[in-house]
Amino acid sequence: MFILPFLFSGAVYAQGGTNTMLRFGCSQVVVDRIDPLVNPGLAPSPHMHQVVGGNAFNTSMESTDIAKLASCTTCGYSEDLSNYWTANVYFKARNGTYKRVPQVPNRDLFGDKYTGKTKGGFVVYYVSPGKAKVTAFKPGFRMLVGDANNRVSKNLKSQTCFRCYTGPNFGGDNAAPCQDAKLDTENFPTKPCPGGIRSNILYPTCWDGVNLDSPDHKAHVAYPKNGPALFTGSSVGGDCPSTHPVKIPQIMLEIVWDTTKFNNKADWPADGSQPFVLSTGDTTGYGQHGDYVFGWKDDSLQKAMDSAKGCMGASCGGLLTQQPDAGNACSVPRRVNEDVDGWMTELPGMSGMPM
Repeated sequence: MFILPFLFSGAVYAQGGTNTMLRFGCSQVVVDRIDPLVNPGLAPSPHMHQVVGGNAFNTSMESTDIAKLASCTTCGYSEDLSNYWTANVYFKARNGTYKRVPQVPNRDLFGDKYTGKTKGGFVVYYVSPGKAKVTAFKPGFRMLVGDANNRVSKNLKSQTCFRCYTGPNFGGDNAAPCQDAKLDTENFPTKPCPGGIRSNILYPTCWDGVNLDSPDHKAHVAYPKNGPALFTGSSVGGDCPSTHPVKIPQIMLEIVWDTTKFNNKADWPADGSQPFVLSTGDTTGYGQHGDYVFGWKDDSLQKAMDSAKGCMGASCGGLLTQQPDAGNACSVPRRVNEDVDGWMTELPGMSGMPM
């Protein structure tokens, strides 16, 4: 099969045959200090998250079918009632105070009229190469990528990375996610980024075929034998290990942090170190992580993965979409009453923690 590479949001993807790549924006549904995957039932949880997706998000999400609990979603595909969440990014000023870094919408591409009009949030990708049978997630499925407690390089740039934009309008966005040797780093960029900073989080693409979750939320899934999938035909379609033989969709989260208001080095720490910190208290960026709880309605995701014509971007025959106003109106109340946007003397949950 001939593979035609093309540029999509700065990344080269494989298109041909029945390849499917859903790409759609999701507004924030809430910014809150709860984590139903790692700390179920706990409010507050140890650190702050920014969350997108369905309004079933809560301190505990024990149902096996989240899609039946949610009545709306912040995502462009209205049948995706899943939840996706990550740590927030904060700016630490020279005087020691913190300010949450806002997110800006990504671009509308391939006729998309939704993504560029989202509020906060990020872009979600689902990729299925046409040459391989891909099994959609089952109700109750959930997983985690990354380690919130990590503070050292583990050579996992192909799983989570940061890209330093060289100018406005996504300047420098001209290579596959986590593959630009000059702009992509496993850690926070160490110099001001004129156009902001982008995060990418790539999830495993192989499943053991049995367990919907595991104690660490990782053991039931795995990356292909040739390494993490990186949106190229050979990697996304790479062989799964025998312990995890079932190929599942490649999910990627893409977040654009608007750090442009914090690029004055006179406001940076006096020692010249980079000023950004994850809500976990991580100043390195090595602890970037992403959580996922599946919540697509019925067999809608499987239909997209099986599409004979392939699906691209925010358009896929048979999948329902919604208008930006509807997605932006979907929200859940915060369960923990604390400041999320003002200047603060310490990060939420980090009282007494070394920084």
